[in-house]
Amino acid sequence: MKKMSLCTIGNCVHVAGVMNFSALAEREGYEVDFMGISLPIDDVIENVKCSDPDVIGLSYRLSPEPLEAILNELKEKLEKSDLKDKIWLFGGTEPTGKVAEKSGIFKKVFYGGEDVDEVISILRNKKLRVEETYPRDLISRINWKYPYPVLRHHIGLSSVEETVRAIDKISDSKVLDVISIAPDQNAQEYFFDQDKMDSRLDGAGGVPLRTKEDFSKLYEAAQKGNYPLMRCYSGTKNLIKYSEMLQETIHNAWCAVPLFWYSELDKRGPRKIKEAIRENQKVMKWHGQRNIPVEANESHHWSLRDAHDAVGVATAYLAAYNAKKMGVKDYISQYMFNVPASISPKMDLAKMLAMIELIENLEDENFRVYRQARAGLASFPTNLYQAKGQLASSAYLSMAIKPHIYHVVGYCEAHHAATADDIIESCMIVRGVLKNIFLGDINMVDDIDVQRRKAQLIKDGSIIINSIKSLSNSSKDPLTDPVILEEAVKIGILDAPHLKGNSAACGKLTTRIVNGGMYPFDEKLNRVITEGERIERIMAGDIDYEINIS
Repeated sequence: MKKMSLCTIGNCVHVAGVMNFSALAEREGYEVDFMGISLPIDDVIENVKCSDPDVIGLSYRLSPEPLEAILNELKEKLEKSDLKDKIWLFGGTEPTGKVAEKSGIFKKVFYGGEDVDEVISILRNKKLRVEETYPRDLISRINWKYPYPVLRHHIGLSSVEETVRAIDKISDSKVLDVISIAPDQNAQEYFFDQDKMDSRLDGAGGVPLRTKEDFSKLYEAAQKGNYPLMRCYSGTKNLIKYSEMLQETIHNAWCAVPLFWYSELDKRGPRKIKEAIRENQKVMKWHGQRNIPVEANESHHWSLRDAHDAVGVATAYLAAYNAKKMGVKDYISQYMFNVPASISPKMDLAKMLAMIELIENLEDENFRVYRQARAGLASFPTNLYQAKGQLASSAYLSMAIKPHIYHVVGYCEAHHAATADDIIESCMIVRGVLKNIFLGDINMVDDIDVQRRKAQLIKDGSIIINSIKSLSNSSKDPLTDPVILEEAVKIGILDAPHLKGNSAACGKLTTRIVNGGMYPFDEKLNRVITEGERIERIMAGDIDYEINIS
């Protein structure tokens, strides 16, 4: 264990920065001794000789003019001692930091605006080199930062050139660990069939990527600053070819693929449900064989269509279960908060905790789960001031599940596509939340209402999962059988109000927010129905009750 001694010098009594740094150092395994405030240089030298620390941190946050004389005295006395080869650090304001830099005493000068991950990258470096190092794969980066989450944000501006410039600026800012590329829908569906593209839709929903070189340009723009990792939305067609191209060009940090979607279910592709499931499973398997992490972004697709919370919990489990069975070793489990936007924070947290418990019960030596949290896009108002508040509020709630990755959603997304400046500002808002969280957060997980709802959702989610299993006596594994899973959608075990009129789904589910949570609701009886009752009706073929989306 390295020893560290900290103090303020001269007549400076401002210790908040020193205490915050001390807390970070102790968290990273240092034995920290606070020598005191306003110490004369002779006292600093004497303390260091007695305690023999490996690292000494000095702080001064007053007017810079007196500091030059103080540091000249320190430098002169260090030259006459054997202490000059120790690691000396300085923390202050920008004016005092410049004086400290000029003195030549300090291995590192902190100006007060550094982010947490910049500080810990130095603390974790055994020699406390000035150079920062950044792991170049997702799992290494998670392990390097945790419990501080890796930050991710997506970008997809209207041209390749504009997106390249934005990535260049974001990388230099060092605020983001993972840049997610959002191609336009033409690129997602027709990258390998470009004769079928409708040029009028170029740039709709993302950047119009048309060649491998376009992807490579984006990757090259990120090779600077804190070297953010890159990943890209999966295609909705030719998925394996798309995956191969992403690995070749941007070294895709992880794959995100649904289980049921990008099909006739959401009209983002022409595939039948069972065909989509088979191909999505193949994509999971392809990445698992190459030790590339996989995210099965399934649950929120149902919740975004107003499915009740138990369906969200069950489909989150189904996605993770299928990933494991396809040989995925590192699984990214996404938890989208604020879906629907009117769900209460307590019920939202309970829903996520229910998902976590079911999914992480699948963990073993060959299947590791990493939590990724984010805010739901529909929860952001168009008023940009209120949207910033929503970003901070959702991030604070999300930290209760201690995510490994936090997917920052730009506060402006309900108003306009995020530019580089919008992304940097959004990341800084989240970093401000993180800074406060790690001073000591409030335990929301053990709230009695949260725990009661979590237990009920685990029970209800299990009812849904077991009902899918019961659809077949012959399938070796009904939960990975595309025919069985398609049947679960067709008869309404998995359903959502927004699927009404979709020929591939049942579309007869009615839901309503009650006491902050989303429940199945019977309009004729004017009451919530239990999950057991809902499934019993489905199995009996009795689901033709009145539909009214509330």
